[in-house]
Amino acid sequence: MFLVFSWLLSALSEAVASPGPKRPNILLIVSDDQAWTDHGFMGHPTIRTPHLDRLAARSLCFTRGYVPSSLCCPSLASLITGRYPHQHGVVCNDPARPPGMPSANFYRSDAYRAGRERLSSFLEQTPTLPRLLRDQGYLSFQSGKWWQNDYSRGGFTHGMTRGDRHGDAGLDIGRVTMKPIEDFVTLAEQENRPWMVWYAPMMPHDPHTPPERFLARHRGTAPTLPIANYRGMVEWFDDTCGQLLDFLEKRGSAEHTLVVFVTDNGWITDPQTGRFAPRSKQSPYDGGLRTPILLGWPGRVKPQRDETHAVSSLDLMPTLLRAAGVKSPHTLPGIDLLDPKAVRRRTSVSGECFTHDAVDLDHPESGLRWRWIVRDGWKLILPTPWNEPTAKPELYRIIEDPFEQADLVAQHPLQVSRLRRELEKDWKPVWP
Repeated sequence: MFLVFSWLLSALSEAVASPGPKRPNILLIVSDDQAWTDHGFMGHPTIRTPHLDRLAARSLCFTRGYVPSSLCCPSLASLITGRYPHQHGVVCNDPARPPGMPSANFYRSDAYRAGRERLSSFLEQTPTLPRLLRDQGYLSFQSGKWWQNDYSRGGFTHGMTRGDRHGDAGLDIGRVTMKPIEDFVTLAEQENRPWMVWYAPMMPHDPHTPPERFLARHRGTAPTLPIANYRGMVEWFDDTCGQLLDFLEKRGSAEHTLVVFVTDNGWITDPQTGRFAPRSKQSPYDGGLRTPILLGWPGRVKPQRDETHAVSSLDLMPTLLRAAGVKSPHTLPGIDLLDPKAVRRRTSVSGECFTHDAVDLDHPESGLRWRWIVRDGWKLILPTPWNEPTAKPELYRIIEDPFEQADLVAQHPLQVSRLRRELEKDWKPVWP
């Protein structure tokens, strides 16, 4: 059974504690392919995540967070730009593959490299979090998952990835070593510069190969070995977060660091194959979209748990920019999560799910599969007829039905119309 906590709405007004003059360092922790349920602080009955539990206990913890897309590359691009995929253009994991060409051949082809370059160029055409921070004196470090070629394409001053599909050398972080982050933080602080770290290890993402010390406890209790392997990976990832947080504590840097946790997209393990189940990654369901969002800043952010308000990873860019004293682009759709009035005024969160491979990068809507919106405890899923021709709209009372078991679309046509209007207010895609 998952834990249920009740917190008074009035507590939100105290989210931000006493002000301080120093700009914070920023540690952005991004887990890769993890269900919103799979943390101790979210009530999972067997997975142990003591380090993230500790972070949650001292953070502003939004349990009803969402990412706009349930696909890795678009979700990460939205995180670093604060914009929807159709706005920044990175709507897919990979460029369009010629019909009949095997994936292995495609990834070595000139067509793939050209498409990857096109996708990477989109991040140079829109403001990114590290670029805006850099302009105000911050140093920034990329580690882990990074699809957009060299780390500098996103505006990072330092980093590990040079151009491979998932992140090449950057993928050593977490699974092999934490030293590159430690060296960067040491360098930045020796130069007396505020810093930002992008810690996005390929964890608990497959391959699910946890060390025995994390796997052993689950081997005899999980329903199948693939589930045991996944749970061990979650605990291994948590352990790396603990290493990072302990490093900051020992350096005396923790009190000057705003720590954020979010997931790139969800994951539900297929018990037999170990791959992702249908209603998780790449789907419009909460199994692929929902994530807790944590913001911890000692002495500045009051620890509390918000189980009421739906928030989005799109909110993190304006939140972090304001915390750093940097002006946000006025066109960003997100809000400052440390502004309790803005959180209360927010009426809805929404997003969009696209095909894994691009259809036409000049027309983002060409690859659109679903759009979705959450408002007033309801969730509407709208399929596109050009990519999901047999699918129908779905409506859930998500606040009471978090696993989306009872489709109420036939019983509430007015609610469907209302949510559709709001979803189409700013973007009404048509294709072809």
